[in-house]
Amino acid sequence: MGEFTYTERENEENGVEILFKGILNKLFHTNQQTKKVNVQPISQAEIEALVEGKIREHAATLQTTTNDQPIPKTSTDQEDYTLTAKQIEYALSLLEKIKPEFELAIDPAQLTIKDLNRLIAYNRYKNKGTLVNPVKKGVLRKR
Repeated sequence: MGEFTYTERENEENGVEILFKGILNKLFHTNQQTKKVNVQPISQAEIEALVEGKIREHAATLQTTTNDQPIPKTSTDQEDYTLTAKQIEYALSLLEKIKPEFELAIDPAQLTIKDLNRLIAYNRYKNKGTLVNPVKKGVLRKR
């Protein structure tokens, strides 16, 4: 049953060859027709008219938003960098570890995220350079 005659094997090889040729033709020789889009040139006057219309529309939108609602001014100075109660507690525990060399010079409620990050960095890497800025800023004081 598993044996093929010479002609059956040739037919099978021809069938596989035809199958591969069909696949390759589909991959490399697509019969899809490309659509050609007719692009009409736009005159300079039309472009300027479109741009002016968009500028007027944008100006009108800005005018209505400024008249309707005042836009709140946010700056980086007004962002809240204060610590939560847990963060203050953690900062105080980190300060206890450096107590022989440094002490807190301000109220713990005035500590900022930057100060906490510097304390964490000092605790992790034991690099006294991370505490230079808090000392200059008046957050920490050398003993």
